[in-house]
Amino acid sequence: MKKAVKRAAIAAVATLTMAASITSARSDEFINVLTGGTSGVYYPLGVALSKIYGDKIEGSRVQVQATKASVENLNLLQQGRGEIAFALGDSVKLAWEGDAEAGFKAKLDKLRGIAAIYPNYIQIMASKESGIATLADFKGKSLSVGAPKSGTELNARAILTAAGMSYDDLGKTEYLPFAESVELMKNRQLDATLQSAGLGVSSFKDLATSLDVQMVAVPEDIAAKLGAPYIAATVPAGTYQGQDKDVSTVAVVNFLVTHSEVSDETAYQMTKQLFENLPAMIAAHKAAEQIDLKEALKGMPIPLHPGAERFYKEKGLL
Repeated sequence: MKKAVKRAAIAAVATLTMAASITSARSDEFINVLTGGTSGVYYPLGVALSKIYGDKIEGSRVQVQATKASVENLNLLQQGRGEIAFALGDSVKLAWEGDAEAGFKAKLDKLRGIAAIYPNYIQIMASKESGIATLADFKGKSLSVGAPKSGTELNARAILTAAGMSYDDLGKTEYLPFAESVELMKNRQLDATLQSAGLGVSSFKDLATSLDVQMVAVPEDIAAKLGAPYIAATVPAGTYQGQDKDVSTVAVVNFLVTHSEVSDETAYQMTKQLFENLPAMIAAHKAAEQIDLKEALKGMPIPLHPGAERFYKEKGLL
């Protein structure tokens, strides 16, 4: 009899333990942070963000995913294969509109906004031996424009179009991520690369210390032709080795984006913890110095997630 009671007690404890385990598993909040290539700016910021969320959001299980950046990230969000993503403003706008040419087969109606963060600067670096000094000089030259239908590649197309050119005018068009583009330039197999990233992107720092290069300006009249979401901007002198002058260019604001099936509480915490832990983001990359709560809603091209909306109401921004 005693053995039967003991067995029943053990079984009851096991059942309770299993139930507690299931409850715990259900309470875990999985957050997949979608970034970009490992040599860009999205990735180190995504790693920093994942650590913040892992430390500060109770019950969260967080991972970082390297991707081809904006366009892929937005499509993954729509499919529920990520909870928060970095993306360029023009890509977000085109995704909401369902622009097939930009890589969105239909309107991505599940996308929801978290915050405007820092601007991406369109930065063009050419080898000095290529002789490329202006956009017009790209005729007949080779240029890497980023991964196919990435946010960077959409930027490249827009800039060339505004300059009265197309890929057909180039000698060769390469569709490569940042690091691969730099390797080709180092090996004298590519004349130039266009990269859309925060200032001080590691791939360009690497290239500028390995090769005689020069930044190619995007004139203000091109910025005026492009219009929103592009704005005139400047790459300050000294951003890269050997760059002794300011270089005019255009910039596009980056956004953190989520989707409608993420819980209100998680979206609230993702927004709140971002702004309450900016020093950790800045430590990961100086581009985060430009993340400003007062600018968080500026130019948001999609509806805010209700969780993010709650945070901004608390801060008196809505």
